[in-house]
Amino acid sequence: MTADDTNVRLDDDDYPAYTMGRAAEILGTTQGFLRAIGEARLITPLRSPGGHRRYSRYQLRVAARARELVDQGTPIEAACRIVILEDQLEEAQRLNAEYRRGAGQAGTSGRSPAEAEASLA
Repeated sequence: MTADDTNVRLDDDDYPAYTMGRAAEILGTTQGFLRAIGEARLITPLRSPGGHRRYSRYQLRVAARARELVDQGTPIEAACRIVILEDQLEEAQRLNAEYRRGAGQAGTSGRSPAEAEASLA
């Protein structure tokens, strides 16, 4: 592996660069918190060849969102579910916007999508 390969990996949000101890330190939480959000299936850390949990920057951002909710008094299971639902909603909205852009480009005849649909009936 070259130095360039290492730099690319470290810039990758999905690269599992952080040990459990370092991840807990970064988040200002305990390793037990990380285990709990793993058990709640909010994040699934990758495992090193020795079986140790490894976390990516993306996973740390997700864990930080859950920690904020827990710090506000939300039970950990509920916090994890909220974060999961927020992510699903964001993805659905992104797909909906993408669909609308595609539908808008398909109807370049100057008619609205409803007018174009009515003309097909």
